[in-house]
Parts: sequence; structure tokens; C-alpha cells
Amino acid sequence: MPKEYRTIQEVAGPLMLVRGVEDVAFDELGEIELADGETRRCRVLEIDGSNALVQLFESSTGINLSNSKVRFLGRSMELGVSGDMLGRVFDGLGRPIDDGPEILPEERRDINGLPMNPAARSYPEEFIQTGVSAIDGLNTLVRGQKLPIFSASGLPHAQLAAQIARQAKVRGKDEQFAVVFAAMGITFEESNFFVESFKETGAIDRTVLFVNLANDPAVERIATPRMALTAAEYLAFEKDMHVLVILTDITNYADALREVSAARKEVPGRRGYPGYMYTDLASLYERAGRQKGKAGSITMVPILTMPEDDKTHPIPDLTGYITEGQIILSRELCRKGITPPIDVLPSLSRLKDKGIGEGKTRADHANTMNQLFAAYARGKEAKELMTILGEAALSDIDLIYAKFADAFEKEYVSQGYQANRDIEETLSIGWKLLSILPRSELKRIDDKFLDQYYGKV
Repeated sequence: MPKEYRTIQEVAGPLMLVRGVEDVAFDELGEIELADGETRRCRVLEIDGSNALVQLFESSTGINLSNSKVRFLGRSMELGVSGDMLGRVFDGLGRPIDDGPEILPEERRDINGLPMNPAARSYPEEFIQTGVSAIDGLNTLVRGQKLPIFSASGLPHAQLAAQIARQAKVRGKDEQFAVVFAAMGITFEESNFFVESFKETGAIDRTVLFVNLANDPAVERIATPRMALTAAEYLAFEKDMHVLVILTDITNYADALREVSAARKEVPGRRGYPGYMYTDLASLYERAGRQKGKAGSITMVPILTMPEDDKTHPIPDLTGYITEGQIILSRELCRKGITPPIDVLPSLSRLKDKGIGEGKTRADHANTMNQLFAAYARGKEAKELMTILGEAALSDIDLIYAKFADAFEKEYVSQGYQANRDIEETLSIGWKLLSILPRSELKRIDDKFLDQYYGKV
């Protein structure tokens, strides 16, 4: 039976100081029993001799210092995992909130997990088809990769996240595929949108959802992505499934980290975020990947809204260092009605060349990808010149490039949130657009592919 302490000294916001404790460890879970028998959960943030600083998961209202008792449970936070989690919705602490039964766990796992040994990692190289042309064709997602989406407030990242979760699949193989979706600090309306979106298409059957709402405590928000990754590790490495983990919104997670850090009176770093935010984010992102000898894999798509649309803000900045690229959403394209508004030029998937080509997508993929990038960049330059100097100042070829840039945005990037394009359709649209340009301009494509596809799609 855990020892009980009646030595609560003070409560300040979400923090509480307990004196005279023995054998209590950092990150250990505790229970506070109030005078009326109600229990609330807490965890140990700091140990100083026999003093323990604990953080409450619920509010501190109603805690009477003299009549309340604290018990420490001797374990850190755990999640009971089982194959039955698929199709279920949990709160940020892993409790079911979909009116279904409790999960009977096959095992209990510490949610902090362990980082994957770099020597045990397999290199990501298998193509994942998301059905979104701007990702599949130009910034390809590869199994085991971490590819964040950089958005901004008011942009439709939720619709894009739901679309990827519904459509993502590994081609040509009958392998078990699952989605683990963790939402942090979102509104009830957004949470409802995700759940309903998955139910409509039947994607809920292969999805595990963890939902932390904006009015839930900050400390729960810090646990939510760890709960999700613990479930993903179990499904990937014990059940041999290929798991896509979508985390939204990392900005809310980082703000919760800052809130807890401020409550502990830690020295703030850039913009008030704690100095260890890089390490903390890395401890989440680095749990994705493939392991040698294991059939399953974890691919991660974290979503973050850039405060003030600023990609040099600490959250996108640090995320960019740890992950393999980024998909950037553009406010300008959103205003033009391009859906999804993916800005392909500053977006990047550092592993795209590993997941494309003969046997993975198609032999002409790399050539057409490079040519589309180059042509779109030149088309955008031509359009800027046209704005400054007027259409008459442009050469004939520049006018063709400007026309190409418009057609590219409307037909290739813009596809709506319901269209699920396979890679052949995406490549065909690419060839159709490249046929706008004279053949002599397509210097990045081998002649054999030009003979095969140019002007024939």
C-alpha cells in the first residue's frame, strides 16, 4: 500500500509542494485524496531532498491543505495498449471518451518510451501514397519519415490532415495500415470535425484518436503526443502494422510546455519557451522510423501553426532541424482558392528521391519532378515581372511560363479535399502541364521519357 502524506505545504496554480517524502522519484505519478473522498491525479516535477514539487492534472480548486492526502504510486505515467484500440477515441490521458468500454490492456507501457537506437534503424525508402499531388509528385512522403506541415492560423491544415489520414496507403502490398491521430489544444468543433470525417469514410476502423481539448489542463497536453506515440510503437513493432502518426497542433503543445516551465520559474529561452524545447521536441519526433528486423514502421506528420506566419519562430525553426523536410501552406494560394494551398517551392521532403523511381512509383518521376519545379519557379518570376513591367514587356516564352504557372496551381496543386489521386494520375497531370511548354525547354527530362509521354497524355 503506498504511503500517504498529509504534508501539503502550498498550492500555486497547477503546482503543489509536499514536504517530508521518502523514496519518491522524478516523473512518478501520484493521487491526491480530498476530504470528501474525491481523488485527483498529479505527477512529480522536481525532488529537492525530502520536498516534492508535484503538478496537478486537474484544477487545484477545493484542495484543503490540512485535510488532503497525497499517495505516490511508484510508477510513471503508463498507457494500457491492445489491438482493440483501433477505431476508438481517447482523451489526452488515454481514457475512452467515445462511450465504448474500457480497453483490456495486453500490456502497460511507460508513455515516455525509449529513443530508437540509431544503429537499429532501417533507412526510409518506401513510397507512401497520400493521394495529394503536391505531396506525392513533388515532396514525396516515405515510410519511416518525419514530414511536418507548416501552416498558419486560419489556413485549412485540419482538412489536409484529415485527407492524408483518410487516403494514405502503401501501394501494391496487402499490409496492415493504421493511423494514430493526436490532437492537442484544439476546439470541440475541430475535434468533432476529425471524428466525423473518419467515421464518414470508414477510416475510423483503422484509426486511434487521442483528443486533448483547449479547455483541458496544460499538463495533459504534454502527455497527449506521448500517449499517441506509445500506442503507435505498440501497433508498429508488436503488431507489425505500418502506422501514420499525425500530431496537431505542435504549437499548442509547445505553449503548454512554456506554461509549465513558467510555473516552475525556470529561466526562459527564446520567446519565453524553455531552453530544453529542442530536446523535448526531439524526444517526440525521434520515436518515428523503421527498425531492423521489425516489419512495422512509424511515419510521422506533425502539424504546426506558425505564429505570425513566421517560419523563423522557435517552434517551426526547431522542428525543421529535427525532421526531414516540411510542407508549407501559403496564405496567398488560400486567397486564390487553391485547395490544399501547398506552396511547393519552399516545401521540401529530404527523402523524396529515396521513395520514387522504377519499382516504387514510375521511372519518369524524378525527371518530371525536377522539370515541374524549375518551370513553376520560372513561371512565378515571369508573373512578378508582368506585375511590375506589364504584359507587353515579357518575351513570348516568358508568357508561356506565366501561363504554365497559373495552370500548374489550378490543375496540379488544387484538387480539393475529397479527390484521391493515385501516383499515375498525378504524373499524367504533370505531363499534360509540361506539354504547354515547347519540347526544347524541357532540359531536365531524358529524351526516352519525352518520346514516351510528351504531348501524348
